[in-house]
Amino acid sequence: MGLVFTKLFSSLFGNKEARILVLGLDNAGKTTILYRLQMGEVVSTIPTIGFNVETVQYNNIKFQVWDLGNNFTHLDSMQMFFAHLLYWWANQYQSPLLLPIFLLMVYCRGFLSRPYWRCYFPNTQAIIYVVDSSDTDRLVIAKEEFHAILEEEELKGAVVLIFANKQDLPGALDDAAVTESLELHKIKNRQWSIFKTSAIKGEGLFEGLDWLSNTLKSGGG
Repeated sequence: MGLVFTKLFSSLFGNKEARILVLGLDNAGKTTILYRLQMGEVVSTIPTIGFNVETVQYNNIKFQVWDLGNNFTHLDSMQMFFAHLLYWWANQYQSPLLLPIFLLMVYCRGFLSRPYWRCYFPNTQAIIYVVDSSDTDRLVIAKEEFHAILEEEELKGAVVLIFANKQDLPGALDDAAVTESLELHKIKNRQWSIFKTSAIKGEGLFEGLDWLSNTLKSGGG
């Protein structure tokens, strides 16, 4: 499958690099999807506290994966300053007390600073937003983060592909239910589509990428 994925985008872009960001909450299945596409197999991944950045290169296509924690958009500048200060202090002095406090803070608040990941937004042609369709308790958070991302000025022209992931799990919502939960009808002046996927089984991934390639080829993004 990794070979097919490479050929798909090589034939589309030739030597031109297409910048595609894969975003979503933690544990949505982003990294699993990338490994499935790259190697055609499932690779066990460990969730990262706070945020995790993965960069995977497929010939001339670069995917940058950001695992976003809970409520990261609601940290104000003062909270962010003290979070950074606490992290620096804990590492500088190897404090046995401050580091656990920082890690707990990160875990509970989904610590992430937008200025750091905004630098990856310029020249992005497409966004793949991955949602855990079985985690109904966090769909509201997923919706808030999704629409916050769409408001970013650097991403105004990006095509959006939504993966309603983990369809193999009991109780997973279908694409229609996820569409309603994420309020996708509010998306204006932008091409988008949603596909049911299972990263574990490899289902729906290439159907979504086929749509994305055709959309970009026709001038979207």
